Amino acid sequence: MRIIAKLFTILFISAAMLFTANAQDTLIPFDDVEFTDIGEEQSNEISDNQADPQEITPGEGNIDSIEADSTTSNERSLWAIFIAGFIGGFAALLMPCIFPMLPLTVSYFTKSGHTKGKAVMQASIYGLSIILIYVLLGILITVVFGADALNSLSTNGIFNFAFFVLLVVFAFSFFGAFEITLPTSLANKLDSKADSGGLIGLFFMAATLAVVSFSCTGPIIGTLLVQAATMGELLGPSIGMLGFALALAIPFTLFAMFPSLLKSLPSSGGWLNSVKITLGFLELALALKFLSNVDLAYHWNIFDREVFLVLWIIIFVYLGFYLLGKIRFPSEKPIESLSLPRMVLSMIVLAFTLYMVPGLWGAPLKSISAFLPPQATQDFDLYTSSLGGTRTDNTSTGKAHKYSDIFHAPLNLDVFFDYEEGMAYAKEVGKPVMLDFTGHACVNCRKMEASVWPDKDVYRLLSDELVIIQLYVDDKTALPEEERYVSSFSGKNVRTIGNKWSDFQASRYNSNSQPYYVLFDPADEEILVNPIGADYDSKRYYNFLQSAIDQYRNKHE
Repeated sequence: MRIIAKLFTILFISAAMLFTANAQDTLIPFDDVEFTDIGEEQSNEISDNQADPQEITPGEGNIDSIEADSTTSNERSLWAIFIAGFIGGFAALLMPCIFPMLPLTVSYFTKSGHTKGKAVMQASIYGLSIILIYVLLGILITVVFGADALNSLSTNGIFNFAFFVLLVVFAFSFFGAFEITLPTSLANKLDSKADSGGLIGLFFMAATLAVVSFSCTGPIIGTLLVQAATMGELLGPSIGMLGFALALAIPFTLFAMFPSLLKSLPSSGGWLNSVKITLGFLELALALKFLSNVDLAYHWNIFDREVFLVLWIIIFVYLGFYLLGKIRFPSEKPIESLSLPRMVLSMIVLAFTLYMVPGLWGAPLKSISAFLPPQATQDFDLYTSSLGGTRTDNTSTGKAHKYSDIFHAPLNLDVFFDYEEGMAYAKEVGKPVMLDFTGHACVNCRKMEASVWPDKDVYRLLSDELVIIQLYVDDKTALPEEERYVSSFSGKNVRTIGNKWSDFQASRYNSNSQPYYVLFDPADEEILVNPIGADYDSKRYYNFLQSAIDQYRNKHE
């Protein structure tokens, strides 16, 4: 059981990070974009005062395909949120505030129910009440913030920095610096209601558990809600809380049905506190991702890849030494002997730490590349230089691309960051265009660039056969006064580079997910193949690129 407990601490943070990477990111700031159903004619409509990119006319049936892809992506996002919530619920179950209450609560049902059937029924109602309470919390978050606000959170600098601070506070709470608790009076009132018996009494028993255990569950719930909110899914907070509550509720019902299983549970002790502190280290590591998002979006150029990796290495070294018993917190007793689970987990953590070290010299670190700052922010990079290519700020023409001072091309590819400039070059050299809608906070974009684009065949097509135009939908750089406009699509003011390209993607492709790859002929702007999002299968992605190139060649023979 203790092995399972420690594994859940690792799984929890992995889920909290990976459910973001398992679905396409939604980075468009919805305070500037408003979605409506559009037809082909409306999608091509451009405001007279808008310094808009040239029109793109999607081929017949492409919009339907785009909408279908978006629906599939949303479904994957919700499943990922649910799984992360479920794992987080099991992690919360192993916290010192909840685990000791499990046998006590189950014993109450079995003794007061008189019969096994009644005990199971009471435990089931208790479990359903837990689910209802946490799902209502998720719904409340959605109602308070609204769908548009949830979408804009992922790119808002103030919110990202607030999330960073929030997760650091949660981590320190797990370390024992202080406890985050709800008012004692609230717990007392709920507890008095629980004594009333019946269905209402069981509901208030569940509510009392939620309030009393908040010092342990609060940081986990907060992390899940932050991640779900920043994914931009309307149902995200509710689905996350459903998974969380389901994991909490199942054991109470299960042990009420089979009370003999309680004998197999380990006794409460110091290992519960170890689980809590381990989660604190992992929360601290996750917090750095939000700080990195702010640094990238506002071009502070402080929190680059090396700094991020150094901080993660330090955090996981401390975690490894903690598991070995070399580091103790004030509330803990010395470890007299190292248990097998702690030894194995410390080996895993320290091995992961050593895995990150080559990243300081530019190693791609593909397994965690989605969460690291872009490779281009690396000052000392032996890996990218081995791929060849030409940096965008030092092209063969001797003229730097527009915005190359604030954006950096991945893998030394010759990438344009302005639509008009890239289109003019594509027409000049006679190559198809690949529009890459991306973002600073897009974890899938970074993963594609680190794990798929370096593939030998894929890199050759990107470098030699295509003109790449990367459009950042979440950049906060202000547009010159003469380039600002009011969007004819949403009616919103477009003031930043991110506003411009997010409005472009929404109005032309009815899409708001990143990465989003559109390949078309620059001569007549006809889309060559249906656009796609993230695809981590290098062979499939190569076939996608090659089919567009073949279509372009056949068209111009």
